[in-house]
Amino acid sequence: MNLTVERVSAGYGHVRVLDELSWRIPPGVTGLLGPNGAGKTTLLHLLAGITRPWQGAITARDGSASVLSTGKEYSRRVGFLPQHFTFAEEMRVLDTATYAAWVNGVPKRDCPAAAWAALEQVDLHSKSRDRVKSLSGGQRQRLGLATALAHEPDLLILDEPTVGLDPAQRLRLREAITSIGARRTVVISTHLIEDVTYMCDRVGVLAAGKMAFDDTIDELAKLVDEDAGHGFGSAFEQAYAGIVARLGREA
Repeated sequence: MNLTVERVSAGYGHVRVLDELSWRIPPGVTGLLGPNGAGKTTLLHLLAGITRPWQGAITARDGSASVLSTGKEYSRRVGFLPQHFTFAEEMRVLDTATYAAWVNGVPKRDCPAAAWAALEQVDLHSKSRDRVKSLSGGQRQRLGLATALAHEPDLLILDEPTVGLDPAQRLRLREAITSIGARRTVVISTHLIEDVTYMCDRVGVLAAGKMAFDDTIDELAKLVDEDAGHGFGSAFEQAYAGIVARLGREA
């Protein structure tokens, strides 16, 4: 699935957060970076079809067919994992994923098989009979990912999926997301540079309500000033910080 954001503006109340933003998202894993308050959550909610833009359009295209983010068909093709989510602690892992499949429109008779397939994709099928309360932090995140996958969406939206995890847990979740991205379009918002470096094919940097950068990680690293390199961050981090600082001066 290819996703196209065309001159989209959006916000809350009378506050404009996104200002005629355009962005093209191809299949694979695309990262979304930006400083706090840049509008990443607003953009993710638009991409997930949860909210509508004030103006402009978001279109998903698969071959010759296309659907708008404001339509019901679009919502059935999207899986969304917010940064903060909760589960019923006494439910079993498989039942939790089964319920998610049913809520997202999978026929009741097909829900258990869909849930099992989702748990296999995130390497959590061995915990299928365990209760949610027994899971570790990393296993909870992978269960969250499974619930977003249970209805086999074409587009997966992830908001800070690795936050709060230890290095080993982040590694397993990154492996799962990378594998999922080989068959789907995935957008991941994160503050962790390592997430983008190891998982993403492309990266977009959001600042001042617009997409300030949209290209590969290598191209972003090339934006480091020639006299940089003596700082405390990687070339990638310095390039990202430079883009944000420049837009702050221009705003």
